[in-house]
Amino acid sequence: MSRAKPTPQPRPMHRRHRFTDVLAQRDLRWFAAGYATSRLGSAMAPVAIAFAALSVGGAQTLGWLMAARILPVVVFLLLGGVLADRLGSRLVMITADVVRCAGQAAFGALLLIGHPSLAALLVIATAVGIGEGAFTPSLPALIPQIAGRERLTEANALLSVLASSAQITGPVLGGMLAGTTSPAVVLLADAASYAVSVVVLIKLSGLRPPASAHSSLLRDLRDGWTQFSSRAWLWVPTLQFCLFNALVWAPYLVLGPLVAQARLGGASAWGFVMAANGAGAVSGGMFIANRKPHRPLLVATATTFGYAAPLAALASPLPLACVCVGAFIAGFGGSIGQALSASTTQRLIPVETLGRISAWETLGAFALGPLALAAAGPVGSAVGVTHLLTFSVIWQVTSVALMLLVPSIRQIRSVPEPADELIADPAPASSLAGPHPSADPHASRTA
Repeated sequence: MSRAKPTPQPRPMHRRHRFTDVLAQRDLRWFAAGYATSRLGSAMAPVAIAFAALSVGGAQTLGWLMAARILPVVVFLLLGGVLADRLGSRLVMITADVVRCAGQAAFGALLLIGHPSLAALLVIATAVGIGEGAFTPSLPALIPQIAGRERLTEANALLSVLASSAQITGPVLGGMLAGTTSPAVVLLADAASYAVSVVVLIKLSGLRPPASAHSSLLRDLRDGWTQFSSRAWLWVPTLQFCLFNALVWAPYLVLGPLVAQARLGGASAWGFVMAANGAGAVSGGMFIANRKPHRPLLVATATTFGYAAPLAALASPLPLACVCVGAFIAGFGGSIGQALSASTTQRLIPVETLGRISAWETLGAFALGPLALAAAGPVGSAVGVTHLLTFSVIWQVTSVALMLLVPSIRQIRSVPEPADELIADPAPASSLAGPHPSADPHASRTA
């Protein structure tokens, strides 16, 4: 008896990259184009602002301009979150980009006309900071509406890749353009990038209507705090990242260039380190876009071990190549953690409260940032640069290991659950050590 021949099985097709799937959505495709343009302009601008400030009044002027921009960001984060939930994230983002476009255009125009006064530049920097503070909490609330909750990881990974790519190329382009033309031209180009973002945001369709406002702004802020503080899986990671920015990232940003100047080769060496970090972030975003871990919050937390790598290399006598490898590892892990944590938060929190919760998270994560940046230099001089960097490494490894023991971080699952049921009846923080899903939005927390 002849044996039947087995039916030939079709050869498996190569899995298409999920960036292709997510970009098939019209609104996200448009938004990604506008976001990439805006981030490129924003990455070009600091070089021009620095040289413009130095030409106008020196290092003191640059310091005043940086403070005038950062302070309004912190102050207006909470208001921006309330307005995003009340008026709709798109309207707030359009208004914020219009303000930033006008501010950068005015800055560039004043430089072209002549030597502007410090008062005028401070007003412009403050206005741009207000726009940034309003824009920041609106972004997480917009993504679920244009990407859909089933593709949040891919969408956030794509935006991370675009932002990291801009951070690599923007300073180079900004420096070349400022050197061959003038800082004013770079600032006008940044203004044009905000205008592109405004046009793209206007073209978005199918977004949810803004919620009707029946309560005061103070009540909305208090409700957002209640939603945030009643969930350990929100406030515990925020506290950890607040300390991360103060004890790990601030020493890295301030003392890293000093180490580069002392033994790695100077400014160009630090440029290679920062470029390696950006390249790692791009690679991490590409990597995670094709994957959905079963426990995304656990993976997102574990990836932050990588932040210790560049500090460990700086604290030791290792060569520049090893520092760059450490920076690549930090960028790779950070990008993965950013995509997973942001998508988890957006999946579990209803759109109508995302703006306020994002604002509280960002404010908490950056609360100690300005003070830590100012203190890192003096503390490093007092205790020794190597000792402070070593402490930062130990702190990061220890704090991440402790975070991995938190039950809510370990128990989150990637299976979607109805967000309205999870948020409608806030549970007390003590009950969240049980089987409730949780999130750790690293994306908005790194310095």
